[in-house]
Formats: sequence, C-alpha cells, structure tokens
Amino acid sequence: MQKTISPLTQASNLHLENEHLKSSNSFLSCTGSIQPSALGNAQFKKEYGLKYAYIAGGMYRGIASKELVISLANAGVMGFLGTGGKQLKDIEQDIVHIQSKLTHGQAYGMNMVANLDSPDTELATIELYLKYGIKCIEAAAFIHITPALVLYRLQGLYQDEQGNVRSHNKLIAKLSRPEVANNFLCPAPQQIVQQLLDEHKITAEQARLSQSIFMCDDICVEADSGGHTDRGQPAVLLPAIQSLRDQKVAEFGFLYSPRVGLGGGIGTPNAAAAAFMMGADFILTGSINQCTVEAGTSDTVKHMLQHINVQDTEYAPAGDMFESGAKVQVLKKGSFFAARANKLFQLYQQYDSLDALPQRIQAQLQDKYFNMSFDEIWQQTKDYLLASKRPHDVERAEKDGKYKMARVFRWYFAHSMKLAFRGDEQMRVNFQVHTGPALGAFNQWVKGTELEPWQNRHVDKIADKLMQNTADLMNAKVQQLLAANLVYK
Repeated sequence: MQKTISPLTQASNLHLENEHLKSSNSFLSCTGSIQPSALGNAQFKKEYGLKYAYIAGGMYRGIASKELVISLANAGVMGFLGTGGKQLKDIEQDIVHIQSKLTHGQAYGMNMVANLDSPDTELATIELYLKYGIKCIEAAAFIHITPALVLYRLQGLYQDEQGNVRSHNKLIAKLSRPEVANNFLCPAPQQIVQQLLDEHKITAEQARLSQSIFMCDDICVEADSGGHTDRGQPAVLLPAIQSLRDQKVAEFGFLYSPRVGLGGGIGTPNAAAAAFMMGADFILTGSINQCTVEAGTSDTVKHMLQHINVQDTEYAPAGDMFESGAKVQVLKKGSFFAARANKLFQLYQQYDSLDALPQRIQAQLQDKYFNMSFDEIWQQTKDYLLASKRPHDVERAEKDGKYKMARVFRWYFAHSMKLAFRGDEQMRVNFQVHTGPALGAFNQWVKGTELEPWQNRHVDKIADKLMQNTADLMNAKVQQLLAANLVYK
C-alpha cells in the first residue's frame, strides 16, 4: 500500500530541500527566495563565467550585432554575433572590435550557420575563428557533423590533470530534431577525423583524443522560433532531447554530460519559468532582442516589430533552402512577404520553368513582386554566382529551366531581406523580417512600462528584467503551493 504523505510533511520536506539547495549552490537567498542568478545549471554559468543561465542567440547578418554582444558581455551574459550571410572580412572586423572592447574572461561567442551550398565557406569561417582564438560557437541549422565543426572542436582538445579529455573550444549545438542531437552526442566521425589528419589540419594526438569526448558541450533545443523553424513544441522536444542525452552519457561513459537548454518562444517570465521548471539548464532568447537599440537592423523594422502581437507572424519558405520547402517564421503584420513567398513556392512546384508560367503571372511577378524583369534578375544572380566561384550553378541553370526558376525566385528572398535592413519605407510591403510570436508576447508584457518603446529597450536590461521577474514568478508559485497545502492539511 502506498504511503500517504501529509501536506505539512511535504512542506517540511520542501523546506529541507531548499536548505540543501541554499548551501550547495545559492539557489535561495537568506530569506528563502529563489534568486535569478541561481536559475538553471550552476556548472554552465561557472564554465562560461555568466551571471545568469541566459544566452542570446546569433541573428542573421549581424542583427545580433557587435554592440549587442558587447552590451551583454558587460552585463555578465553571453551573446553570439550573428554571422550568417556576412562576408568574412566583415566578420573579422566585428571580431577585432569586440575583442578590443572586452577584457579577458568576459563571455561572448560567434554564430556558425551551416552552409549546404559551400562547405568551403564553413571551413574558412572556422579557420577565422581559430585565428582569433574564439572560444565558443553556436552551431545552427546543421543536419550532420561537418569537417569545419570537427576542426574547431579537435583543435581545442587537451587532457586535464586527472587525464579527462576536454576542449578549450566550446560548441553549443542549436537544434530541433533528435537525429541531429544524436550526431552531436557522439564523438567526431572517424572518417572526418582521418580526413583532417591526412590534410595536416589536426595532430595525431588530437585525432586520438577525439573519440573520448562528445562533439558538443551543450545543446540548445530550439522550439518554434523566428527564422528557420521546424515548429517544434518545447514541452515535447526538451524532454526528448534530455532523455537522449542521458542515454548517450550512459552509452559512452564519458565523465562530462552536455547541458540541455531551451530556446524559441521565450519572451516572458512565464515562458522562462516553464523552461526552468522543465529542467532546462539554460534559456536562449532571440526575437525579443531584435527590437532593441543594439539590434543591427533598421529603425523602420524596429517600429514595425514594437507593435506586433502573438498572432502577427507567418510561415514562409526559406530562401536559402527554397527547393526543399524548409520554413522560416516571419513578420506578417505590415508586409506581404509571407504571402508572396508562399505563392512563389507554389508556382515552383506547379511549373517547370519561367517560360511555362502564364503570361498574367509573369507580368504580376515582374511588375508587382520584383519590380524587375526575369532577365535582369538572372543577370544579377549570374554575376553573384560567378563572383562566388560557383560557375557550375550557372551552367546548371542555363540547362535546367526549373533550377533557373528557383535561382530567380531565390533572388526575391535575398532582395526582401536587404530592403528590411535598409528600412526602405516605400518598399516595406516586401520586407522579410524573421521573428517569432515570443516578441508579440514580450510586447504585451511590457505594455505601459518604460520598455514599451523600442528606443528604451536594451538587451542587458531585458535580460535582467526577464530573469528577475522569472524568479519572482516562481517564488509566488511556490508560496501559492505551500499555502494551498497548509490550508488543506
């Protein structure tokens, strides 16, 4: 027969547990309240030198700007520079600037976006990070482990005084699928390790040590988010990846256990509290940082984002993965981009070439969507591909009408994003702005406060307010539960 525990005993047990937490990791203050600096995994904070178990993800083309990274680092929080879509020379300039402003020990990192079209670009980006001693990267949109990731991980390997294999180069994998998590929760693929060894990019010792450590230090489970998204549910995804992590730790027997955090949809204390209550070791914010002073996008976009609600986003095809049907979440309110992008994908599926499109549709696309002829767009695209040393793509397009149509349609995705960065008011109906409903929830939360206008929103202040209010909310819930138990004892 199951033993019944009285509410008073439960309250007493909770008090004892709280006393243990207070002495072991300062979870509670001397008054018995949860402190924001103690939420999440203590080792995660210690290892990265953070005040909170809170990081800010890298957003495309420097929306997560160098100013954003520096501001967070000065506040004891880690931000990742948004490097996707940026030229190497621009990334290098940003790294130099960041390192000139921060002191040793302040946490920051670089975003590393998978580049399916150009593995060489991936490798060149990683080599740049190694050149400047970047100690942490956020690996995003990877489907499998690539040579660039293995090179970064292995060049930081060493053995500590106890003989345990560790890496100076920290890798946080941002992902939304268990099969991708499985790849990061394994040692580096031996085939890639051997390839790098043959190319003299790593040493024999690094190759040997590679099989005694996971590919990642941490995983950020990405639920439904702005930008690229698999539309995952946090309450489903997080436990699944946590269980997989536990299985892999048991399977390999490595001393080190990767932490598992949660991102996507976090814009209010309620969402952050839910993440920590589900056992997230840390949280990652994204969309809410795009509508701040430090965000590297136009003021026009920030004005638009400041007024959205949770229903004001939509899914559209991803320009960089157009043919596959992969999705991004974008701003719907005030822009026709989502509707037009979905129409382009529908046409791509239905027709085999630009010439096969009905004349009425050809005119609509060139006159209203693109404001440019197909021939002009193809010439721009051709010039870009040749400058990027991809003549094979040009040759393929000139032989394959459907592929050429895809390249022309892809131009619209790049163009619409450029318009948003420039803040061209006359073209705002074509703005492509990656964002999720978390920003709408944030807007409602701060409505009527000093943070309502974006001009008052600073990423470090948002981090402080979100974490403090999350702790306050959790304290209130604990008190409610304790009071309810005492009433019904």
